[in-house]
Amino acid sequence: MATIWPLLLLFSVISTAEAQQPEQSFFRPGTLLTPRGTNSSWLSRSGLYAFGFYKLQGNGYAVGIFISGIPQKTLVWTANRDNPPLPDDVKLNFTSDGRLVLQTAQGMETGIAGNTEDQPTPFYQVRNSQPISPNQSTGIFRLIMQQDGWLAMYPVGTPFTLEYGYWGAGVSGEGTDVSLNFDADGRLYLLNGTGMSIVNITTGDPTKGVIYRLRIDPDGILRHYSHNMDQNGFWNVTWSGPKDECDPKGLCGINAFCDQDAGCECLPGFKRVNQDDWASGCERNFDSKSCKSNDAVTGYNMEAELHTVWQNDSYSILNSSTQDACGEACLGDCNCEVAQYKDGECRKQRLPLRFGRRQA
Repeated sequence: MATIWPLLLLFSVISTAEAQQPEQSFFRPGTLLTPRGTNSSWLSRSGLYAFGFYKLQGNGYAVGIFISGIPQKTLVWTANRDNPPLPDDVKLNFTSDGRLVLQTAQGMETGIAGNTEDQPTPFYQVRNSQPISPNQSTGIFRLIMQQDGWLAMYPVGTPFTLEYGYWGAGVSGEGTDVSLNFDADGRLYLLNGTGMSIVNITTGDPTKGVIYRLRIDPDGILRHYSHNMDQNGFWNVTWSGPKDECDPKGLCGINAFCDQDAGCECLPGFKRVNQDDWASGCERNFDSKSCKSNDAVTGYNMEAELHTVWQNDSYSILNSSTQDACGEACLGDCNCEVAQYKDGECRKQRLPLRFGRRQA
């Protein structure tokens, strides 16, 4: 795949089929917001959105934009998303020079917007499954619009090449002018440079009182949601991609693999680093021993994990008649920690392993 273009949709894309238009509210310099009480947020003109403090699950608060017109409060954007939770004595001040500044009781100040280097949260890097969660930090997957006209998804921190991409939509040969569009009726589609629709990702449904949103969930799946404002229900998934839940690369972290039947699993001899977050991967549950050239196999043995595939990062490739012979070749090499065997080929690798998944 070719070089990337920036994604056109930088914020959480939520559209409404019909919005109320109450009188516009204005907030003048000198006004304050506090986490507790009735003065914790400002409503948008439609009354559907709010900006201000919201309580995290657990301790603390954050500042962001959320949907306030439905019972299930749903986050749209978070300011300073990688910072720790805010205490309940913090204030958000709209200063006379047009800045939004967080002020703690100890006098510390943090900028939110205006004359600061704080940038809006990229909508396409969402890590948390809960609408309001204690962890809104930058996620591990991204959606980009590429220079070759394809919309594609990658793990964060990988090159934008076919080897690392795990989902895409587009038409070959369209070039650099393709754009991703999200209409008020929920339709998600690609337009080429002449304004022609070339890919319909979702169909439109111009239903009164329905709102839509698009996000990458923690499992790396891009999901299109709808919510009926006339019903006290939940967000319904109307489309998702990719369909295979093990396609997102890096979902289970290093030294772990995805199994459609069992979810994420660690390699034999490994345990999860963080029980609450598979993305943190797995680590050894045994003490490693020194490896001497004249006694390489002492204290170690090879365990097979069948029908799994991983990122190919081998430093040596051998011809091997059997799986056991491949394992012995790894045991005899102090640099070898993992051997991948398939069709007579033995690949020696070092840890960590990445992008593992079980194949049928």
